[in-house]
Amino acid sequence: MPKLTIDGVQVEVAPNTTILQAAEVAGSEIPRFCYHDRLSIAGNCRMCLVEVEKSPKPVASCAMPVAEGMVVHTKSPRANKARAGVMEFLLINHPLDCPICDQGGECDLQDQAMAYGFDRGRFDENKRSVPDKNMGPLIETSMNRCIHCTRCVRFATEIAGVPELGATGRGEDMEITTYLEKSVASELSGNVVDLCPVGALTSKPYAFNARPWELRKTESIDVLDAVGTNVRVDSRGREVMRVLPRINEDINEEWLADKSRHACDGLRYQRVDRPYVRIAGKLQPATWQEAFDAIAGRIGGVSGDKIAAIAGDLVDVEAMYALKGLMASLGSRNIDCRQDGAALDASVRASYIFNSTIAGIEQADSLLIIGANPRTEAPILNARIRKRFLKGGFKVGVIGEVGDLSYPTMQIGTTADLIAGRKSPEGSKNGMIIVGMGALARPDGAAILAAARKTAEENGLIRDDWNGFNVLHTAAGRVGGLDVGFVPGPGARDVNAILDSATKGEIEVVYLLGADEIDTAKLGKAFVIYQGHHGDRGAHRADVILPGAAYTEKDATYVNTEGRVQRANRAVFPPGEAREDWTIIRALSAVLGKTLPYDSLSQLRAALMGEHPVFTTLDAIQKAEWKPFGKEGSISATPLKSPIANYYMTDPISRNSRTMAQCTEEFVHGRPSSPSVQKTGTHG
Repeated sequence: MPKLTIDGVQVEVAPNTTILQAAEVAGSEIPRFCYHDRLSIAGNCRMCLVEVEKSPKPVASCAMPVAEGMVVHTKSPRANKARAGVMEFLLINHPLDCPICDQGGECDLQDQAMAYGFDRGRFDENKRSVPDKNMGPLIETSMNRCIHCTRCVRFATEIAGVPELGATGRGEDMEITTYLEKSVASELSGNVVDLCPVGALTSKPYAFNARPWELRKTESIDVLDAVGTNVRVDSRGREVMRVLPRINEDINEEWLADKSRHACDGLRYQRVDRPYVRIAGKLQPATWQEAFDAIAGRIGGVSGDKIAAIAGDLVDVEAMYALKGLMASLGSRNIDCRQDGAALDASVRASYIFNSTIAGIEQADSLLIIGANPRTEAPILNARIRKRFLKGGFKVGVIGEVGDLSYPTMQIGTTADLIAGRKSPEGSKNGMIIVGMGALARPDGAAILAAARKTAEENGLIRDDWNGFNVLHTAAGRVGGLDVGFVPGPGARDVNAILDSATKGEIEVVYLLGADEIDTAKLGKAFVIYQGHHGDRGAHRADVILPGAAYTEKDATYVNTEGRVQRANRAVFPPGEAREDWTIIRALSAVLGKTLPYDSLSQLRAALMGEHPVFTTLDAIQKAEWKPFGKEGSISATPLKSPIANYYMTDPISRNSRTMAQCTEEFVHGRPSSPSVQKTGTHG
């Protein structure tokens, strides 16, 4: 490996390492605008110029490979003078509008101009003017500020797989634009705002709402899909202003899906902020005691087999564990966290997690997707699949609907009976199977699960060093619910049986814990308790409403699709009289005379970990034991379909987001709003 000296420090690096990368190893920081670790090298900005001994001129360190014996100076007068010259050229046409720029306070150009900029300009000619572009409801443009680093172009082409951005013209006439003035139709488009080193691309929903130094920053996780993306929640007062990604190489790298980033305005609207009780057919505001008394008065005397509970997709582990304990104390085993009816076996953990892990996708050499659309169900995971495809030697087959997954696929068919006897591509060693809820949330889901397991075993995908069987969830709370055992006991009713029994009058009381995706018309005349944070479908049917907290308003545990236990942290307090979910259940248990044995979150978590050791390990993958699962049987010829028809509206938060409503209009219904309407934002 070549050895070189950087600022007096000798380092040894791998061949083909660039000077800029080697400088990071040596502890020297080199400024840059166009270079990004996860994008191809462009060498556009020249801000990374360094002095290399025996070189007649400064060298662009991002594009120059190291050589044996090379001596590099990153802070010499010659290097600093070169960067100062580059900075002066960059600022020739850049408008000096920092006070009104949304990027102010977190702008790379601002920071580096402080280090390398002059205190005056020598350019007397007129600055060029570039018209702003309409890139859709999420991206605000001010193209006069663009420095042509092409980060956005490379991200759209390489990471998102949507080559809709490019450059036109040459020299001073060069412009970054969308083809045919089209909006950027990608579930990852918001990441170009993070990548832009100047204020050319900013967040349209967040425009002119806050400055970064006004915000309180809380590290948390996203729950609007099952990937478990690490995020930072920025809040001001009691309001969430924006959500940004945090770096986690094993899960999301440094990307964030658009719904997870921009649906946070849905936290402000249609909130349930106080208890309600239905009186004479109408929901009336009530006190907590009145709501609890109404529940106690109705449940009293009802046998446990006539009581049921259903947990929704965004519910945290602590709340499900508390509700499970309450239902057990009432003598009911009719509980289920699979509100879509997915045939998942809670007794075998390997049967319902993404065993290959998200990072493990990069070690796979083939993939079979069954009844899933990763691009809409888990955009971050889909980006990882595309990353693997770009390395080459990776074939993807699909059984079910085939959309544009941002990488080539081969359609095997649309019916699940094609799973049986399916062989891995020739030469494949680390093959993967991804089974989605479009296959499992069907009456024959158990048979499909068994067929997929058998195919994985027959193709040698289950080994000590590799497990290629994966389930892709769409609900953030699903794996945690299965881990905690929020499923019906022997002889008890699952979600479909609960709804059927409620229709027949056999179930008299139904507790909906954030369950908004069920057919509420099937609840019949049952007494419905709804606990949640939005006035969504479940609340409309409820007889008693208990206001809970959203994921940004509580300290809670979630488990992502790969079985990784993670913690969400409270960024703001719930509105009005709303409370954290487990505390509501604990208080209700006391009123019902079935007091749960914990008074604090730490006590609850201690009991949880004592009963379910999987929760003792945070932020790590726990290998699951492989056992038989599924139920062999006939498989219907009905074509497989993705469970998500509209990516932008899948849960109570996104359904109440004005930003997601705009995205739905433009990207789903094809009715783009005018730029003037979009620029008003979503906070009016």
